Amino acid sequence: MKELRNKVVVITGAGSGIGRALAVAFSKEGARLALNEFNPVTLNETVDLIGKGTEVFPVSFDVADKDAMFSFAKSVKERFGQIDVMINNAGVSIGEYPLHQIDLDMFERVMDVNFYGMLYGSRAFIPYLIEQPESSLFNVSSVFGLTGIIHSSAYCASKFAVYGLNQSLIQEHKNSSLTIHSVHPGGIKTNIARNAVDYNEAHEAFHQQFLKLSPEYAATVIISGIKKKRKRILIGAEAFLLDFVVRLFPVWGGSIVNGIIQKKVEALKRK
Repeated sequence: MKELRNKVVVITGAGSGIGRALAVAFSKEGARLALNEFNPVTLNETVDLIGKGTEVFPVSFDVADKDAMFSFAKSVKERFGQIDVMINNAGVSIGEYPLHQIDLDMFERVMDVNFYGMLYGSRAFIPYLIEQPESSLFNVSSVFGLTGIIHSSAYCASKFAVYGLNQSLIQEHKNSSLTIHSVHPGGIKTNIARNAVDYNEAHEAFHQQFLKLSPEYAATVIISGIKKKRKRILIGAEAFLLDFVVRLFPVWGGSIVNGIIQKKVEALKRK
């Protein structure tokens, strides 16, 4: 999909981070936008940031609400008459806990947003996407959807589930007009720690030390992925390194990655 002007692009989690950067970037490409965000205040901030030159349809709801997602898809179709790109981007995180200590309600909330939100978004929008001569569906996983990380079972499980969903969808639509894109960002400076299920100010401050890449950079890579029909999109050098290690050492790769992360954590704590 080389031309984005007048295309209808749907983005969830558009109130901050990658979602907001994508909304701004697509508006500059001349696309028409349907935006979702759980927080209506930050969603309106994104709309104001885009300005009046772009047609925007903002709707605030929880992506884990199946009925709301299907209603949103129907409303977007009625509003614009077509849907060309769907980006399931909304996600939440959680602090570091060993599985035997984690609150299962928090675990389920992470799965509800990170996996079921993308499942509902995919199921609700694919029937409209395949009506187009060319369309794209993006489900944002993570580098932690490629290997497991210590004390991050909820987040990793949700992102592995997204990756598995993407792989099935890629096979289902390999001969159709719909391109499925599996997105794996590395350390992007977003508000995911601030929006964590168990938000903690100290945890957010420490978490931010790992995040180096801007959301705008991530948006640039994703839009390039649309234009070049890349089905697997890695964002950042850390994502490429982790992917390489896990592929090269399928048995020991996870241990190698966790060892590197733990050393970095210890170094940051000594600062």
